[in-house]
Amino acid sequence: MQLISYNINGIRAGIKNGLIEWLAQHDFDILCFQEVKATTDVVDLTPFEQLGYQYHWHAAEKKGYSGVATLAKIAPTNVVPGCGLAVYDCEGRILRTDFGDLTLLNCYFPSGTSGEIRQGVKMEFLRDFYDYVQELRQTRPNLVVVGDYNIAHTPMDIHDPVRNKNTTGFLPDERAWMDRWFDSGMTDAFRYKHPDDRAYSWWSYRAGARANNKGWRIDYASVSEPLRNQILDCRMLPDAVHADHCPVVLSMSDRANE
Repeated sequence: MQLISYNINGIRAGIKNGLIEWLAQHDFDILCFQEVKATTDVVDLTPFEQLGYQYHWHAAEKKGYSGVATLAKIAPTNVVPGCGLAVYDCEGRILRTDFGDLTLLNCYFPSGTSGEIRQGVKMEFLRDFYDYVQELRQTRPNLVVVGDYNIAHTPMDIHDPVRNKNTTGFLPDERAWMDRWFDSGMTDAFRYKHPDDRAYSWWSYRAGARANNKGWRIDYASVSEPLRNQILDCRMLPDAVHADHCPVVLSMSDRANE
């Protein structure tokens, strides 16, 4: 199985920037888009269907904002929009799809960049999301959680950790949450396969950040402990330029390595 997690920063903009043509050159089984900023009635999804994908959507109530979409060549056995908490579900932040005994969560974590109020919302989300996943794991232990976490975990995951030490997305409390997340039995698939590599998934549009590779790794594929041995690879695809993020591709085997 190959899936990509991609904050597309507006799916209509991504399509205009060549997303469909790029996808046609690959053979991903599952596409997890974040920040689609649209409902299905305003997007021509025919090109995705022609590539073999069925779409599943969880849009925000606010037009042109947030939202996640999972497109799959494999029919899911269960689809659950949201996590059951209206404060987040109205923003289209979590979409669950089950494929047999595998549960995939496509997530767009809140950003705190607009000020203290939204930073507070972000920290509340982190606490509530952690509890939601721990409860879900009791009945669905084979879990993959992909998406834009809006947090760079360690100094290796950000181009300038010193200057950004007090910047949202790299705050001590956020990074401590990531420590707790990965200590709970979730594996950072990229760091598991590439422990010493520096690679980024987001670059500011300002000052040639992408051209100079001054980025942040804030998009993750987390894999629960029962699936860890099935991770074949996880990497960034920085040459895919349809948004300010790049895709994260996760490759997994069908069964645990013997």
